[in-house]
Amino acid sequence: MKVEIDSGSGFCFGVDNAVEIAEKALDSGQKVFCLGSIVHNEIEVDRLKKKGLITVDRNEYAALKNCHVLIRAHGEPPSTYEIARENNITIIEATCPIVKKLQDRIRIAWKNAGKIGGQVVIFGKEGHAEVVGLMGQTDNHAIIINGKENIDEIDFTRPVYLFSQTTMKIKEYIEVAEMIRARMDANGRKYSSRDLLTVNNTICGQVSNREPGLRDFSRNHDVIIFVSGRESSNGKMLYSVCREENPDSYMIASPSELKTEWFSGKINVGVCGATSTPKWLIEEVAKVIRRITSQH
Repeated sequence: MKVEIDSGSGFCFGVDNAVEIAEKALDSGQKVFCLGSIVHNEIEVDRLKKKGLITVDRNEYAALKNCHVLIRAHGEPPSTYEIARENNITIIEATCPIVKKLQDRIRIAWKNAGKIGGQVVIFGKEGHAEVVGLMGQTDNHAIIINGKENIDEIDFTRPVYLFSQTTMKIKEYIEVAEMIRARMDANGRKYSSRDLLTVNNTICGQVSNREPGLRDFSRNHDVIIFVSGRESSNGKMLYSVCREENPDSYMIASPSELKTEWFSGKINVGVCGATSTPKWLIEEVAKVIRRITSQH
């Protein structure tokens, strides 16, 4: 049985950077709290917990004082930093640079929209950590849409500044932009979508570029084992890509979930994972697959 690991899988830069910052702070002897799970991967969170990282929710964070708190790659709204100033909390900044740039762009767009009666629209998942931070740049007045289901929340007669959560599918974002454009043009007003709609390219290239590579990888293997935390938005998206290309694709969170029957009669296996999955875990899964397939 040939077992191959996808070279493009593993942490994206933003997550890798956040984990590195957390480990440096912990190794220096600091007591470090993290607002929310540092990454949507239970096994990696547990590893860092054993090193001393303490995960807190928003209510627990608001009660902290005189301590160090890490801001994960997803970023945070301005209110989080206001609490830090009031409670003498030292922020350990680990917001992904790409997310930080997006926050800045949305904040500027929101100011401009206010001058012309416009709207900021974010294509993303309501309640997702990154989207919470993005919404905060507009005092939570931006419109969140996840597709055609709630597109009617937009006023198509007014200017729209459209942005996307960084981990959404490019194809779906283009479709959403086209739907908005079509609705604007159907109004028959003096101004068309050319005047009213500004589409911003804000999907992370490092994430989106994994999709075509993962499609090829999935087609070239008899079985695909996709390693991801259950709560990873990126994981769910990339796993769906694997399934589209190879129906013999299985998502697991840990090596213990592997089933011998998945590999029966197969010649080669591809192991890959989300941008929130550590490379060491992917390698551990491949190691276990080699062991269990060598016994049958």
